[in-house]
Amino acid sequence: MQLRYNFRICPTPGQRDTLARAFGCARVVFNDALHARRTAHGNGVPYLSDGELSKRVITLAKTTPQRAWLGEVSAVVLQQALADLNVAYRNFFASVTGTRKGRKVAPPRFRSRKDNRQTIRFTRNARFAVLGNGRLRLPKIGDLDVRWSRELPAEPSSVTIVKDAAGRYFASFVVASKQDETLPAASSEVGIDLGLTHFAVLSDGTKVAAPRFLRQAARRLRRLQKSLSRKVKGSSNRRKAVVKVARAHAKVADTRRDWQHKLSSAIIRDNQAVYVEDLCVAGLGRTRLAKSVHDAGWAAFSSMLEYKAARYGRGFARIDRWLPTSQTCSECGRIDGPKPLSVRSWTCPCGAVHDRDINAAKNVLAAGQAESPNDRGAQVRPALVLAPRRETVTRPDAARSTRSVEGIFVL
Repeated sequence: MQLRYNFRICPTPGQRDTLARAFGCARVVFNDALHARRTAHGNGVPYLSDGELSKRVITLAKTTPQRAWLGEVSAVVLQQALADLNVAYRNFFASVTGTRKGRKVAPPRFRSRKDNRQTIRFTRNARFAVLGNGRLRLPKIGDLDVRWSRELPAEPSSVTIVKDAAGRYFASFVVASKQDETLPAASSEVGIDLGLTHFAVLSDGTKVAAPRFLRQAARRLRRLQKSLSRKVKGSSNRRKAVVKVARAHAKVADTRRDWQHKLSSAIIRDNQAVYVEDLCVAGLGRTRLAKSVHDAGWAAFSSMLEYKAARYGRGFARIDRWLPTSQTCSECGRIDGPKPLSVRSWTCPCGAVHDRDINAAKNVLAAGQAESPNDRGAQVRPALVLAPRRETVTRPDAARSTRSVEGIFVL
């Protein structure tokens, strides 16, 4: 598997100017290539091949007075800009034809020098190197000072230099790594029910409170954004205010990411298999709870659990999002129907008293174990029971429609 390691770098003022020139050259090559393909499509010309496009916007462009400055940066940076355009087109065509899953992908757009995030990428062909003194040597840029927090497990295949909206520079290394077997085997498995009041509720009864980092920083962000709105557009003070707002948001994002990494590592370390619900975060992000949903960061947390499980040899699975986990009794399997959000605990006719979130986490665990390829045929779901008389005419899609409404609030 491939892992990405990000480290902060501290370029000198001269190196910052060189990096800005490299960012600009990569952006110009990307835009020229996109313009060439759009023009060819409008004129009815066949799709330009990668070799023809590279020859036109890089090789021949360097010989013209208008693009002679493209030779001041590494050729690998320019080639990787074309590679990014090719990937964008492939994703767009795959989305149009239906071979790509997920939401529809828009066609590539022109890059702007005002974009908050600028990147360039070096591959092994560029012959970048990590020196013995810890510096990163890049062609036509120099030796960059890197703040190492750990050692790379293997030789990196590529490095991406990133400048974010807060003006910080990072070196992102891609490293091919094998499965890590350092974690001892665990006997327990866990199901996780994600929510807003409690960020995660585990099937063993553990509840993790939602930290709400964005809500905590709301007062400072409000003050900085008000100050930004009062600045004259195009002025130097406005540019400074934009950086201050970006740094405040970056601090919130970094704090949330660090907290989620620690929590996901603890869950993977203590459990042999982890099961979560396949939430539609994009849909929930369009409701009146959008701010709280985005502040929680469920998608990023689930992705952390997935790749860490693959890295350390743990089991991981996502269950169907339409499964009525909050309505099903984890003891007898009876579906008791929808309940108001104010009902946080309920009693099943079989006599079991359930906490709403813990019961949902137990059902997530049972569904994950039933669908897991490691199942040995043992019955892990509760046995089926006859439906009450008042449920005999229930529509087949009633549970699905109810869950879609309930899942907006309690997940």
